[in-house]
Amino acid sequence: MEKNPSIKESTLRNDAADDQEFMSEPVPMDKRHSTKDQVMVWIGFGYVVTGLVVGGQIGGQGGAGLPPLAAFLSVALGMGFLFLLTSFIGIASQKTGYNLSLLCRFSYGERGSTLPLAMMAIMTLGWFASIAGMIGQIWGAWIGNPSGVIVFDPSAHGFHGVAKITLEEFLSTFIWGLIFTYTAVRGMGAMEKVANIFAPFIMIVAIVMGFVYISQAGGVSPFLTKAGMLSGMSMGTAITAVVGSWIVGAIMGADLFRFNKNISAVWWCSAACFIFTNPILNVVGYIGAVQTGDFNYVMYMLGVSIPVAILGVIVWTSALWTTDNGELYCNALYTGPVLRSYGFNVERKQVVIVIGVLGSILGSLAFYQLFFADFINVLGIMGPPIASPILADYFVSGRHRKYNAAALAYQPAIRWAGLLSFAIGAAIALYCSYGVTLPGEFPSGVFAMIVSFIVYIVIYRFLPDAVADQRILKQING
Repeated sequence: MEKNPSIKESTLRNDAADDQEFMSEPVPMDKRHSTKDQVMVWIGFGYVVTGLVVGGQIGGQGGAGLPPLAAFLSVALGMGFLFLLTSFIGIASQKTGYNLSLLCRFSYGERGSTLPLAMMAIMTLGWFASIAGMIGQIWGAWIGNPSGVIVFDPSAHGFHGVAKITLEEFLSTFIWGLIFTYTAVRGMGAMEKVANIFAPFIMIVAIVMGFVYISQAGGVSPFLTKAGMLSGMSMGTAITAVVGSWIVGAIMGADLFRFNKNISAVWWCSAACFIFTNPILNVVGYIGAVQTGDFNYVMYMLGVSIPVAILGVIVWTSALWTTDNGELYCNALYTGPVLRSYGFNVERKQVVIVIGVLGSILGSLAFYQLFFADFINVLGIMGPPIASPILADYFVSGRHRKYNAAALAYQPAIRWAGLLSFAIGAAIALYCSYGVTLPGEFPSGVFAMIVSFIVYIVIYRFLPDAVADQRILKQING
C-alpha cells in the first residue's frame, strides 16, 4: 500500500514547527504538561454555564422538574457516563499523543475524517459564540444601557420574548470574544495560566452561593420540602439534558489529553470536570431554580450590592474564559485538517483568529439568546455517535497496535466501517428523538452511541478496513 498522496510529510509536521501545538503529529512525551496544570485546565473547562442551565431545568425553571433524590441521581448517572466516555477517549489520546483529527483517520479514513471533524467544528463554533454571548449578557445587565442604542431587536425578526441587544451588550460580547481569541492563539500554555489563576476562586464562589440559597430557604429541611413538590420531568429526560450539555466537551477531550504524561492524569482530569466541578454547578443551578426561580446566581449577585456585583461579573467572566478558550483552541484542530484535505494549507493561529472573530460576531448578534436551546438539543442527538467508531476501533476492532505514528501517512481515504456505523447511529438518534420514545425515555443519543459502537465491531471485518490495516502494519513493519 502506497502512502496517501494527500498527506505529505512536511504537512504532518508543519504545525509543530509553527507553534508547538502539534496539530498534525503526536505530542512527544518531553512536550507533555504537568498533571496539576492539566487538571486546572479541566476544572476551568468544566465550569461552563450549561451546568447551571441544566441544573435549573431539572429544578423546574421553565416548568417541569424533578424532586431532590431523582434530580441528584440523574446528575450522577449523566455525569458518570460522561466521565467514563471522556476517560476512555482520553486513554486513546494519551497513549498515542494524537488529537481528535488524527484519531479519526484510523476509524473514519483520511478524507472520511472530515465528516466528524466538520461537525465538531460547527459545534465548537456554536459553543464559542454562545459562551461569548453569555458573558456579554451579564456585562450588559451590569452596565445597563446608558447609550440608549439598540443594536439588534429580535422581535423585529419574529423572535418574540427575547431581550433587545443593547450597544453595551454587543460591545461586551465582541470585545471579550476577541480577548478569548488572543489567549487561544497563544495555545495550551496560555490556557493553563488562565485556569491556574481563576479555577480555585471560581469553585469557592459557586459553593458559597449554594449555601446562601439554602440559608434563604430556612435550611436544608425546608428546601428539600419545597423541592420535593417538583414533578412532570422523567429521569430519562433529565439524563438526556445532562449528557447533551457536555457531549461535545467529552469528545473534545482528545485534544487536551494528548498533553498528559500518564493514564492516571487522564482519570484525574476527567474527574476534575465530571465529578468535582460540573456536578457542583448542576446542584447550584438546581438549588437556585428551586429557591429563586433562576439558575444564574450572578443575576442575583448583581442586585445585592456594588462589590458583590463586581465579584459576580469577575467570577462569571473568568469562569467562562477557560471554557471558551477550549472551544476555540479545539475548533482549529478540526477546521484546519478539513481545510487542508481540500488543498488549503492553513496554520492553527490563522484558523483561531478567523473562527474567533466569526464567533464573536455571532455571539454579539444574539446567537445565545436565539438559538442556544435548539443548539443544545442537536448536540445531545448527534454528538454521541461520533465517538463510537473511535472507541470501537481503538479498544476492540483495530486495537492499539495499529496506531503507530508511521501509519498516519498510509491511511486510506475512506474507512467505511466508521462512516456507516456513525450514519446508522445518527439516524437512530434522530428517529428516537423525533419519531419514537425509547422505554423509560432512555437518552436517544446514548442509545445511538451504543448501537453505533456495536455496529462498527460487527461490520469492521467484512469491509475493506480490516484488510487495509493488515497491509499497513506489514508495510510499516517491513
